[in-house]
Amino acid sequence: MPDAPVPTPVPAATPASTPTPAAPLPTAAAGKTAAPAAKTPKVKDPDASPDDENTSLSGPSKSSIWSIAFITVSIVLFFTVIVFLSKVNTRDKTITETQNRLNQIQNSRGLLQAQTDQAITDTAAIQKQMDEIKAASLALKTELDNAKADTAKTQTLLDQTRALSTGFQTQMEEAKVASLKHQGEVETAHAQTAVMQTQLAKAKNDTAELQTQLAEAKTLITDLQTKLEKAQKDIAQLQKPPTKK
Repeated sequence: MPDAPVPTPVPAATPASTPTPAAPLPTAAAGKTAAPAAKTPKVKDPDASPDDENTSLSGPSKSSIWSIAFITVSIVLFFTVIVFLSKVNTRDKTITETQNRLNQIQNSRGLLQAQTDQAITDTAAIQKQMDEIKAASLALKTELDNAKADTAKTQTLLDQTRALSTGFQTQMEEAKVASLKHQGEVETAHAQTAVMQTQLAKAKNDTAELQTQLAEAKTLITDLQTKLEKAQKDIAQLQKPPTKK
């Protein structure tokens, strides 16, 4: 509560027309030493009444009392106004402080709400990234499974081609043996041998192509396996709880 201002003292009003006290009458002792003064007879106003005389004697005393009462009331009112103004100032100061605190609380609440909204937005963005990475991971896994299936098919075709090549080789050896045994069938054996050699060359070419496809499939599988591991690492990193600010 602020200190009340020191009131300025109000000078006491001097009662107007205060009568000057009359000189004391000479006492008996003084009368013994001093010569008796001549008595001047007091002339009375023939129109004056006894009430007028009483009013003229009591007027200054009543005026002094009313002046003192007025001054006292004025001082009391002055202090009352000062106390009231002090209370009003204290109330205004309290209202201002309360309003400032309320504004601070509202600002803090708005900041907290903004941070909460930002955290919700960040969480939604991270969730969206996780969903996208999961979808990409599933797609890569599907491609990997398809590549593995294609590789298995290619391996089967390669095995079949090798079996055919081995059969052609066996047939060519048998043809050579048959051509040695049957000289009369040399031309036929040569023709069959040429056909078998052509088929063998074709089988070898097919085998080389299948081996190339198999190598490409293995390279594709390795690449897809690397991408899948990277996607799994990204998913594990995104699943970690976000660091608080």
